[in-house]
Amino acid sequence: MTRPQTPEPRLALDPERTALVLVDLMDRIVALPLEPHKGTEVLAAAEELAAGFRSAGALVVLIRVERPGIAEQPAGSGLAAGLARAGDLEIVKRTIGGFQGTGLDDRLRERGVTTLVFGGIATNLGVESTARAAGDLGYQLVFVEEAMSAFTAAEHQASVKLDFPRLGTVVAAAEVRFAPGG
Repeated sequence: MTRPQTPEPRLALDPERTALVLVDLMDRIVALPLEPHKGTEVLAAAEELAAGFRSAGALVVLIRVERPGIAEQPAGSGLAAGLARAGDLEIVKRTIGGFQGTGLDDRLRERGVTTLVFGGIATNLGVESTARAAGDLGYQLVFVEEAMSAFTAAEHQASVKLDFPRLGTVVAAAEVRFAPGG
């Protein structure tokens, strides 16, 4: 009698070549009315993913926005409390996407990163803009559906159902796994 084979995981990420990229998880953005996931739900999913990445020895990239040309940023413009850890890469952007003028590509390439796993707010703005640039730069892309949200469920779904599958792979957080031995 043969045993049924366990299916291979949909993802088998190499922690040395993969980074988790979390976009705009700042108190003032997490607190906005978001759909289909509340900001606090997105933050919780992101924190769990980040813990798993750090445990595997994979890089965590935290991108936050600063408004250009103003003397003082609005309250809540720092990363959500407790999100950043020693060893994480923090990037400050001044555009919608996280690559333009930030040095992010150079810093990822220095570390040998070829695959980016995305989460953040808003799905169709900061996350998608950053992902499109990453795709243009040749990175492999993975999108964690419940680690993202937008201002409307329709905007989130348009990115997750229409755009992201053309750019990479859309998964649930439970599907994010590192290759054995990785």
